[in-house]
Amino acid sequence: MTPTVIRTVAELRQHVANLRASGETVALIPTMGALHDGHLSLVRKAIKDGHQSIVSIFVNPTQFNDPKDLEKYPRDEATDVALLAPLNVSAVFAPSADEMYSDGYSTTVSVSGVSEGLCGAARPGHFDGVATVVSKLLLQCLPDAAYFGKKDFQQISVINRVVIDLNIPVQIVGCPILREADGLAMSSRNVRLTEKGRIIAGQLNVVMRECAQDIAAGSKVASRLKDAKSQIMAAGFTDIDYLEMRSSADLKPIEKLDQPARLFVAAFLDNVRLIDNFEVGAEVGKRTS
Repeated sequence: MTPTVIRTVAELRQHVANLRASGETVALIPTMGALHDGHLSLVRKAIKDGHQSIVSIFVNPTQFNDPKDLEKYPRDEATDVALLAPLNVSAVFAPSADEMYSDGYSTTVSVSGVSEGLCGAARPGHFDGVATVVSKLLLQCLPDAAYFGKKDFQQISVINRVVIDLNIPVQIVGCPILREADGLAMSSRNVRLTEKGRIIAGQLNVVMRECAQDIAAGSKVASRLKDAKSQIMAAGFTDIDYLEMRSSADLKPIEKLDQPARLFVAAFLDNVRLIDNFEVGAEVGKRTS
């Protein structure tokens, strides 16, 4: 059944009110469209958890520090809605930029700490845009829960901080990374890879997985990360924004494995920026992590 497409905040709030009047709980799955199985897995998880699910589709201009990246971001609302139809989604919230940011808009949500370094350093202003738009979406919908994929682990950390600090009454649910058959983390940007680049891209998770396992087995962190960077470049990537080990709890850089940790990477291929992360020492399959 094709889900209802809602364009305004007023309509969204009325839809949520109707669901609550029927005794339903509500989940929000914020997306920028160009949906793939990773997004759909979030919807399935929300429905399995017993919620009526609302998927937002909004390419948020304030989180792009590169206008060319914003311009190239894939958009196909009709296909996205068709993909959601079999999942029994309650509604799709697809507002315009004018609906989200009215004339005179002058408020920004900014998070320190977990937003610093990694993508925060490589993409100035990115997490201010993320924190602002997600805060708006959560307050517009006021869901019981919101679902996000762990591929953007730093993003989830930022959103958790916002929800705690601003007392937004919502549960943030982080879901496993879904991967292609060769282990590449699913991403809307993967479609921009050339045929050759798509083959090379599968090596990113191979190098990262082996690096995480070696560090867990006792390899020295600094030297093993240096080797991993060399392996990524040798595979055919053109640049690396970062490859670091950080605390899973607060994303602070750590030099030894004395607490729960994750490896984070952002690397360029075919002018496409690919990100991924791995829990250090975790035994994870190729499809999820």
